[in-house]
Amino acid sequence: MGTTTQITAMTVGGRNAFAADGGFIEAVNPATGRILGAFPAATRSDVEAAVKAAATAFGSWRRTDPHERAAALFGLADIVEAHAEELAALDVADNGSPIREMRNDVRIAVEQLRYFAGLVHHVRGETIPAGYDRINYTLLQPYGVVARIVPFNHPLMFAAAKIAAPIAAGNTVVLKPSEHTSLSALRLGELSRGILPDGVLNIVTGHGHTAGDALVRHPQVRRLAFIGASDTGRSIMAAAASVNVKNVTLELGGKNPLVVFADADLDKAVLAAQRGMNFTWQGQSCGSTSRLLVHVSIYEEFLERLAAGIGTMRQGAPDDERTETGSMVNAAQFDKVKHYLSVGLEQGARLITGGRVLTGDGFDQGYFVEPTVFADVPAQSPLAQQEIFGPVLAAMPFDSYEEAVSIANGVSYGLTASVFTSDLRTAHRFARDVEAGYVWTNEVSRHFSATAYGGVKDSGLGREEGIEELVSYTQAKNVHLNFED
Repeated sequence: MGTTTQITAMTVGGRNAFAADGGFIEAVNPATGRILGAFPAATRSDVEAAVKAAATAFGSWRRTDPHERAAALFGLADIVEAHAEELAALDVADNGSPIREMRNDVRIAVEQLRYFAGLVHHVRGETIPAGYDRINYTLLQPYGVVARIVPFNHPLMFAAAKIAAPIAAGNTVVLKPSEHTSLSALRLGELSRGILPDGVLNIVTGHGHTAGDALVRHPQVRRLAFIGASDTGRSIMAAAASVNVKNVTLELGGKNPLVVFADADLDKAVLAAQRGMNFTWQGQSCGSTSRLLVHVSIYEEFLERLAAGIGTMRQGAPDDERTETGSMVNAAQFDKVKHYLSVGLEQGARLITGGRVLTGDGFDQGYFVEPTVFADVPAQSPLAQQEIFGPVLAAMPFDSYEEAVSIANGVSYGLTASVFTSDLRTAHRFARDVEAGYVWTNEVSRHFSATAYGGVKDSGLGREEGIEELVSYTQAKNVHLNFED
């Protein structure tokens, strides 16, 4: 690292903090290869300090009136909104996704902060009839120190939105962003000072195997949540259980089906197949509908239309207002996508569009892969079974409803699913039969405030984005009161 490169500080107890051993990680723009700066590579002792700061703050934060907690979250939402362009630009440079998408991420983060701020008075129990001279009631009480570990694909959105529910419920938070995209979370920590009391929100950065593992294994962290790969989620569960009993929620990977029946509105379904793949952030999304199942009678026409639409997408510099799809986040993701492109070609899948790594004309220093569609992909092939987390869509035909559902459910994941049909019965049957936590009918990709989002099978545990998330950051205590004479 050059001597003039600045190390951006973590936020611990409302103050700047650096790694105890002076370690740091360089932030690199994946579209240009340019070094953006650096941030601390936190040690286990740094995580200990952050948890201690959060535990200290919890004593008073849990006693703070709900309306004051709400006011603090509303204030945080306001300052995030006021710095929206700055935060979006940080994510563009750090993550490689287009500016239009990162602006939308900031908007969603603000919405989620305000949504949970408005729910603080819904952290409430119930009264249960227990007799004429007895009363039985429940209290919903916060856990204490909550750990939130978020991924690289939506850096600011996840950092800001995922602290809202635990803080609203009266917990304090230690947030660890991805070591690949930490800059906007660090800035969020700076912006939160003076709005949230010191220690209510702490930001620690560093490698997953060091800072992340220390946070997961810390005995004072009884509640933690992770968004990321399924393999990592399983490792987190095992590590957490090796220390003590923790409440763990996980939003993990997906290999999500978009199923198009013969009676579907073809124009809408084609647009949805393109949008649902999330090519606008390079397919780097757990919820991407990365398996396309189309009825055999419309299969070829559908693929022809889809290829034409994807072929018009503008790929370029992420900070260009005209860019629709940008750069992979880092070399590891880039190499992973290239591997799957080779697998598709070697196994005889039919390349419909894309399939190239872009070079020249400003692409040489970045990790650019064309939006890609493979057709005739066998249902058991790696392209159809494994989460690529890149701009690669696997298409396959089906003949009957039963075959469509069998293929849709024939993976270890179960995060999202989408169905396009004009038959209400088919829509309801599919929603009932598909193994997924979030199902769209004649729609794709959109999340709606106050609805529970999460997966089944290897796609995770728990639900977020609705009141279920708020309640999940509390523990129910039953109180039985006998007041007979």
